[in-house]
Amino acid sequence: MSPVDVWVGSWRPHKPRGPIAAMYNSPGPTYALPGATGMNNHDPRMQKGPAFSFGIRHHSFHGNYSPGPGYLVPSNITRVGRDGTPAYSVYGRRKDIQPFQTPGPGSYSPENATKTTYLSPPAFSLSARTKLFRNDQTPGPAAYMLPPVLGPKVVNKTSAPNVSFSGRSAIGSFHEDLRKTPGPGTYQVVDPCVYKLKGPQYSMTGRNMMPGDMTKKPGPGAHYPEMVCFTRAKAPSFSFGIRHSEYIAPAIVDGED
Repeated sequence: MSPVDVWVGSWRPHKPRGPIAAMYNSPGPTYALPGATGMNNHDPRMQKGPAFSFGIRHHSFHGNYSPGPGYLVPSNITRVGRDGTPAYSVYGRRKDIQPFQTPGPGSYSPENATKTTYLSPPAFSLSARTKLFRNDQTPGPAAYMLPPVLGPKVVNKTSAPNVSFSGRSAIGSFHEDLRKTPGPGTYQVVDPCVYKLKGPQYSMTGRNMMPGDMTKKPGPGAHYPEMVCFTRAKAPSFSFGIRHSEYIAPAIVDGED
């Protein structure tokens, strides 16, 4: 089929003469139209009804500034002020005034006044050295470190070649196994029982006991036939009671003198 038969009618695809709306992308769902309700951000294309707001009550409209019945007026306040009656409060007891304590002879130390009244030689005391007194921070001889004269790191001298000993490397040496051939110690000795007759084998286990009654039975010494009192009369037994008080009244029995 030829390309001419694909199109129906006289229309054929051509280049647009100018930009059209289909050539531009729309913002999609992110585009939000202004609302039609409320006062703020109202759609200007829609009709908006009257809006009313609730204001606050102005203070100028209040004519009564009384505190109301919840205000408690003290009993000593009148229409002209306080009534003038004396008021008292309870305080703690003040401390008694201490009399003047005259110093005695032992309160003075006249031996300490010799430096003021008499000439005295200078006196010196030994104390630790003040840290701020030393202002000389000159480094000593041990503060300097001279460069070493041995080895390859000498600054102003030539050094001989240095040779260091290191471990033998397994890679590239004469004993490197490039074929990875296993040695004699790689193989394990085959058990002779694999290719020869195998003899009988025995194992030692613990001794097995026949099941039975393992409970402990009482012997002849576990019984006390002399303490049996069900089949014969029992001898009287006595016990030591408590000591009674010597002030208790004795029992009066009829027939005693």
